[in-house]
Amino acid sequence: MTNAVAPTWVDTHCHVYDDRTPGGADGSIANAAAHDVNKVIVIGTDADTTGKALAIASRHENVWATVGLHPHDAKLGFDTILPFVSGASADELRRKKIVAIGECGLDFYYDHSDRAVQRQVFAQQIALAKQLDLTLVIHTRNAWADTFDVLDGEGMPQRVVFHCFSGDEAEARDAVARGAWLSFSGIVTFNKADDIRRAAKFCPADKLLTETDAPWLAPVPHRGKENEPAHVRLVGECLAQVRGESVSAVAEATVSNAHDAFPGIAR
Repeated sequence: MTNAVAPTWVDTHCHVYDDRTPGGADGSIANAAAHDVNKVIVIGTDADTTGKALAIASRHENVWATVGLHPHDAKLGFDTILPFVSGASADELRRKKIVAIGECGLDFYYDHSDRAVQRQVFAQQIALAKQLDLTLVIHTRNAWADTFDVLDGEGMPQRVVFHCFSGDEAEARDAVARGAWLSFSGIVTFNKADDIRRAAKFCPADKLLTETDAPWLAPVPHRGKENEPAHVRLVGECLAQVRGESVSAVAEATVSNAHDAFPGIAR
């Protein structure tokens, strides 16, 4: 009798440069691989973290990075992240392992940056993603209508991912209707997250992604502790339960979708 092969996973969104990450950046990447998480995308949120994400990607064969300015940091100015990609050819972007622009978007919950500035910097990053033919990674909180308004005004890039999806089925339908992928985090495992589970159940199989957003949002049973990419399988297992599908089917779909959503990561 042959033993079943464990499913593999992709963590499409984490911040392992953060000092709170268990094991640190390199340790958490190694632990992820030991837990069948074969590929990881580290997300830039400003110039400093973008530089750190790129450095981590350069050290690990199975890690890629993004260049982005988070809505909290929109006040720092779009020009602060441009040097990472300015004048870069498609080959140079691949060599640097840059697979997306973002995370960017709108956060009207905290309002750490003026809303008009958030909208402007979001629009600039949409245009940059289109110019470079890179995936756009979106953060939206308490700003669904405005997020869709800016996207529609600028025109959707070819590939868009709503990270840490936190809407209900209605927002999920609006996002998918525009061709976007929905990336689910540990929140989907939380007791009171019925709205997000409804969205996860609705999400078409070819638009489903997994992430941790580590070191935040650790899934049950680790909720309240620091998160790491190794825990992304717990997100996938919850999605399988919610959708009435096998864990292996969700793993296979989300890995395939990750390659479609981020074609810069090697198959």
